[in-house]
Amino acid sequence: MPLAGKGMLLTSMNIDAADEADFNRWYDREHLEERVAIAGFLEARRYVAHAANPKYLLLYSTEAVGVLDSPAYKAQLANPTDWSRQTMARFKDMLRVVARITVSNGTGRGAALGLVRLRPTPDNAAAWRDALQEKLTPDKRDGIISMHLLESEPELSGAKAGIPATANEGARDWFVLIDGTQIGAVSAVIAERFTGPAAAPFPLPVSVGTYCLMWDLAKSDIARG
Repeated sequence: MPLAGKGMLLTSMNIDAADEADFNRWYDREHLEERVAIAGFLEARRYVAHAANPKYLLLYSTEAVGVLDSPAYKAQLANPTDWSRQTMARFKDMLRVVARITVSNGTGRGAALGLVRLRPTPDNAAAWRDALQEKLTPDKRDGIISMHLLESEPELSGAKAGIPATANEGARDWFVLIDGTQIGAVSAVIAERFTGPAAAPFPLPVSVGTYCLMWDLAKSDIARG
């Protein structure tokens, strides 16, 4: 699988312009390394919106979903730094999703990312999963590197102490990730496979967006440091 591990923490949020410089400094100088250093975390990727809301998106890969309910992770949540506490209190429109990576096709990860949010029901989930196995194929598409499906774990998602995620009526939502080298290629796949006539059997997505990679951090980067 091009995505490392079997678990994923997806977070996204907005921030007031007056707080944005400190917010970015916190992520770049403290938070990503702090999270990737936790046992079972493998890597983190940080994005800024090209055409999406919220503006900022974070993806944290873990060895398994259970890492995001582990004592090591819970201890980190329970003991934030003062900088973390102050910064997280300023988050707006935050989404926090713990998910299983159930499809991951292709090779590698790109600098452009498409995000498609779908809302299955227990009755159609199996059929949707089968259909997505066919849709999430990057072969022979210029500018597309890999495609993935994240299936949310509702009991682990949402707000935690000190993390002001918004109430999420879609806690069982799925998220399609489309990794590419060009925003235009990613946007075209979203339009062709998820918002046009070929989107069947899916209804219109809850939301779609495109993001640009800011930077990524792997466990091995910390070890080298």
